[in-house]
Amino acid sequence: MKKHGTVKRILRYIGKYKILLALSILLAAVSAVLTLYLPTAIGNAIDGIVSMGNVNYETVKHWLAVGAVCVVITAAAQWLMNVVNNKLTYGVAMDIRRDASKKLGKLPFSYIDRHTEGETVSRIISDVDQFTDGLLMGFTQLFTGVLTIIGTIAFMLVINPLIALGVIILTPMTLLIARFIATRTYKMFRSQSETRGRLTGYINERVANGKLVRAFDLARQNTEEFSHLNEELGHHTLRAVFFSSLVNPTTRFATNLIYAAVALCGAFAAMGGGALTVGGLSCLLAYATQYAKPFNEISGVITELQGSIACAERVFELLDAEIESADGNSHVEKVYGNIEFDNVSFSYKKDKKLIENLNLTVKAGQRIAIVGKTGCGKTTLINLLMRFYDVDSGEIRLEGVPVKDIPRSELRGAFGMVLQDTYLFKATVRENIAFGCPEATEEEIVNAAKRAHAHSFITCLPEGYDTVIGDGECELSQGQKQLLSIARVMVKLPPMLILDEATSSIDTRTEMKIQDAFNKMTEGRTSFIVAHRLSTVRNADVILYMENGTIKENGSHSELLALGGGYANLYTSQFK
Repeated sequence: MKKHGTVKRILRYIGKYKILLALSILLAAVSAVLTLYLPTAIGNAIDGIVSMGNVNYETVKHWLAVGAVCVVITAAAQWLMNVVNNKLTYGVAMDIRRDASKKLGKLPFSYIDRHTEGETVSRIISDVDQFTDGLLMGFTQLFTGVLTIIGTIAFMLVINPLIALGVIILTPMTLLIARFIATRTYKMFRSQSETRGRLTGYINERVANGKLVRAFDLARQNTEEFSHLNEELGHHTLRAVFFSSLVNPTTRFATNLIYAAVALCGAFAAMGGGALTVGGLSCLLAYATQYAKPFNEISGVITELQGSIACAERVFELLDAEIESADGNSHVEKVYGNIEFDNVSFSYKKDKKLIENLNLTVKAGQRIAIVGKTGCGKTTLINLLMRFYDVDSGEIRLEGVPVKDIPRSELRGAFGMVLQDTYLFKATVRENIAFGCPEATEEEIVNAAKRAHAHSFITCLPEGYDTVIGDGECELSQGQKQLLSIARVMVKLPPMLILDEATSSIDTRTEMKIQDAFNKMTEGRTSFIVAHRLSTVRNADVILYMENGTIKENGSHSELLALGGGYANLYTSQFK
């Protein structure tokens, strides 16, 4: 049922190109009819040669001219059909990729966390390519093949109904063989596609973390793991190709039997002095050959289509993935930065509790530092605030409005984020800084870079602010990348800020300067500062010390030190 549903969805995509589809079928019909008419013209020319010295040259010339016209028109029709089929299939591929791209923007972060980048890329690129190849072969050969089979039977019925009837009776044998093998290769192609996706994800991960692999001398281990996945892919591919390749020789054997039967019966009919002439016999043999050819081609198409459907199914799984919950339609007239966490509970896995019954009130303009041991829920708190994940129970409110009722774009637009893991797009330095504020002027971009202490190294780049970075175009240190990320937020200056280990890759001297810039930037803005370096949070208005998803302590730096609890122990361990 799943396979049939996939086929229906493919047909819906194809249905958008009804004109191209109709034109393809028309051209296939023209090509098939003229190809089938050619043996009749040749047979009539042969019948014009009665015996030695008794040749009707006018008849021969006429039918040879007709045959030549058929050949020229057929060639033109097939060329046009290939152009139309390419436009149709790659149009379908473009539509599927466009839908997949739109879907990526709606997928919840839980999906992105569960699936590797390589696997998702494999679905959108490799699987769509495989699907397109099969679809193109189907359009190129399937229509022409089916019409050729129907036309061949029709022409054979006109020449000799009895022999044509025998061909029709033997035909189901060929179809049953092709169907029997094709239905069993589908699961093999499905396994092949899944393994290819895992292998793509593995390679993508190892390439992206090449330095780490070499630092830990894991090249041999990675080679072994790659070999295992590669062998698994080879095993699934070999099985799929081996069993699918059985279709062609078995159908050829069946169609050769049909050809032999036509030749034998036709020879007896011609020698018996009946209505079948030598030219008619040559027509029958030509039609028997043409009748067999589409079955061999269609068997190959069916095999290819099994792989295409398996690939399409994987793409449709991405398109059918659960999207983020619907946006609300409430709007906050002006964001000051008042936030409330009211009895909030959340866990990534239902059987593993993380945040339970968390209550927190943040007043506009406060600087809130969130500290604690790794895995205590610091970043999770930010994820909930930004609605990267939705709470399991309880409520988060911004200016008294539940965040689940505020459109995500509006909510996230009220925040500026600097993360520990920086990412720069393949674009100029200027475009990267203005990423969150495309309308920023040159002066604003430069001022933001200066406040982030990035201006000095930017001016040393080959083309300054016009230097293309990202994707290996221009090598920057991790610290320089983080400074550009800080400048990206400084040019936007939203009403609320999130600094998640924002200075983790910056040297101590630059960090002190950045902290001064942060202090100016956060004035009058609600700020959430996630940090392991406690030296960066001493000036926060409120420090939250978290353990196991719960706020165990909160207060100012001096208050928490005086308390002598978890924060004091953590601080003492860093500055002992």
